[in-house]
Amino acid sequence: MSGALLVLGGARSGKSRYAQQRLEAHPGTLAYIATGQALDAEMDERIARHREDRGDRWTTLEEPLDLAGAIDRAARAADAILVDCLTLWLTNLMLADLPRDAATAALGAAMARCPCPLVLVANEVGLGIVPDNALARRFRDEAGRLNQAVAAQAGEVQFVAAGLPLRLK
Repeated sequence: MSGALLVLGGARSGKSRYAQQRLEAHPGTLAYIATGQALDAEMDERIARHREDRGDRWTTLEEPLDLAGAIDRAARAADAILVDCLTLWLTNLMLADLPRDAATAALGAAMARCPCPLVLVANEVGLGIVPDNALARRFRDEAGRLNQAVAAQAGEVQFVAAGLPLRLK
């Protein structure tokens, strides 16, 4: 089991803010691994707002696919790492039609060898109704499997709703 922290929650639950605050209490340099891609103007604005909210203490690495490699690179230069988010990373893997099992295994290996505090953020997408189309159901199922794999390896898991964390593990 790694010392990583997995922070789960729904959209706008406060999970990213909670994860960021947890690491800002840590001394030293902070790395933010962004898995989202600015594919439209709205996402451009979101990314700019998040970057501004983090401030100058954070170094940002943008990595939509090779998350394990990004964690390894960040660990060489930072004292703590935040990955936001696993759900967008999974989306990127699915859109690129890349093997998710191998990528999840590589992520687990990177988590295990990470020498510094590592916080990973993910959406919990399986709490609502069953999606009405096959692609959405497959995404929900794969996101659930990814979250289970990361949670099994993480040393701590928090679920955030309405800005309030609930310790699951």
